[in-house]
Amino acid sequence: MDRYSGGSDELSAPEELPDRFQNPGLPPHRPRRGDLDPRADKTSERIVLALFGLSTLGTIGFLVAYFALPTGTDAGGIQRSTMTLGLALAFALLGIGTAAIQWAKSIMNDHERVEERHLMESSPAVREGAIANLEAGAADSGLSRRGLLKSAMIGSLALFPLTIVVPLIGNIGGNWNVSTFKHTMWKKGLRLTTDPSGRPIRAADVTIGSVVHVIPDGLDKAANPMDEKAKAIVLLIRLDPRDLHEADDRKGWSYNGIVAYSKVCTHVGCPVALYEQQTHHLLCPCHQSTFDVANGAKVVFGPAKRPLPQLPITVDSEGYLVAQSDFHEPIGPSFWERLR
Repeated sequence: MDRYSGGSDELSAPEELPDRFQNPGLPPHRPRRGDLDPRADKTSERIVLALFGLSTLGTIGFLVAYFALPTGTDAGGIQRSTMTLGLALAFALLGIGTAAIQWAKSIMNDHERVEERHLMESSPAVREGAIANLEAGAADSGLSRRGLLKSAMIGSLALFPLTIVVPLIGNIGGNWNVSTFKHTMWKKGLRLTTDPSGRPIRAADVTIGSVVHVIPDGLDKAANPMDEKAKAIVLLIRLDPRDLHEADDRKGWSYNGIVAYSKVCTHVGCPVALYEQQTHHLLCPCHQSTFDVANGAKVVFGPAKRPLPQLPITVDSEGYLVAQSDFHEPIGPSFWERLR
């Protein structure tokens, strides 16, 4: 007979479950080596001390690297400084974290404790018991009888905040002239060059459908090249001139179908660099804001609120692409305190 028809002898009625299950209790406690051997207990304490010491050295190393290895203006200097600071910060955090784990596993009391559940209201006697439990937990941690361990923990925890405070304080006092963010190093006659090689771009070499990542000529000679690059990066695209729709106030900003737009998204500043040739759409990979390159880089989808700023371009006497001027509006994200 089919076992699912309900008539099979192989299937028996389920046994009735009891109202309450018997408490199986806790398994027998297994002592650790440190509980039985004082030398093992001392070794565990030395390990925790070493880990806190590692954290302290990491914090000191961070501070030394912060002052001894400034970021500078070149990519190599920024990489060295960032790598060193990151490694030092990792050791500072790793030392504290692993020391806390080792302390809890090998030094603190590991006896299992069961707390019976009662009604939520607590009597004075229960509150006194809670305070007694806290005092017992503090005693189990060994802080009161392991002065050196306590000093190492306090020292590493006290020094670690310097890894956050010092860079914050050190960066205060820079250039507070916010108007500099409204302008880039683009100016009339400045050549467009490929990023990162810095090779000038001849208009005749840009084919229809191609995309070129662009930086200003002479960027490496600027006082703060990385800051200037963050504002001045441009995406150069060549379209069929018949597909290009220029607004009246942007007539003459392109050259034979070649247009140049800021690569900084007007939403939160991510690099807009994903180009769909068939639709002439530029996509921001962060939040999917989409801009129509053929129609003034207007927003066709996503959270961005305004088009990408366009860089007016032309060619010089040698046929190289050059800027006609700086952007006519601030690049990057739009904020409430500015009109555009």
